[in-house]
Amino acid sequence: MSVLDRYLPGSLYGPARRLLTPRMAGRSDRPHIALTFDDGPDLRSTPEILETLARHGIRATFFLIGEHLRSAGGLVGEMSAAGHEIAVHGWTHRCVVSRPGEDLTVDLRRASDLLESLTGGAPRWYRPPFGIATRASGRAARSSGLETILWTAWGRDWSAWVGPAGIDWRVRRTLRPGGTVLLHDTDRYAATGSWTRTNAALRRMLPRWLDAGCAVGPLGEHWGSAAAR
Repeated sequence: MSVLDRYLPGSLYGPARRLLTPRMAGRSDRPHIALTFDDGPDLRSTPEILETLARHGIRATFFLIGEHLRSAGGLVGEMSAAGHEIAVHGWTHRCVVSRPGEDLTVDLRRASDLLESLTGGAPRWYRPPFGIATRASGRAARSSGLETILWTAWGRDWSAWVGPAGIDWRVRRTLRPGGTVLLHDTDRYAATGSWTRTNAALRRMLPRWLDAGCAVGPLGEHWGSAAAR
């Protein structure tokens, strides 16, 4: 499949993607929920999300935008030191469709190298903006030492029209043990204040997942030993 639909997983392509490319969709056979966030780092909102996660003892994977890293280098280092997994979301939030593979490779290596300098470890995962993956983006990721990972459940939390209850409902609709959840820790590319609704939804979801005995954590734990390089 050369292009994956951006309006995942409630779209036509969501179920097919989870079935045909389960690893790329972030689906595992383990009883684990991978919690992921896109579009940061954001000095205003990311710390609020981190506080909610810390309150419940949860670590997550954060897919970060390269052009915002230098202004938030200290925060990124703190996230990594706290056990959160730092991953690549691109150098910019520009869609990869029609972008030459050479340009994508330069951008991904640039972002990956900067993250490694900030955290002391090379990132493992890549998620293209909007969840649209192409053959070129896949090759660029592999040549940069990254694996492309999308998601199986999301809350459409970037929308101005979805509140905390709606985010929670949309995640529950397709989330199963072994699934990967996409949320956003900033409103930089979303409706103003959307991250506050995401944070409120997190406060609903995390206790329920934990009370149900679900293991929740970063992608690095999602496949067990199979997640190792």
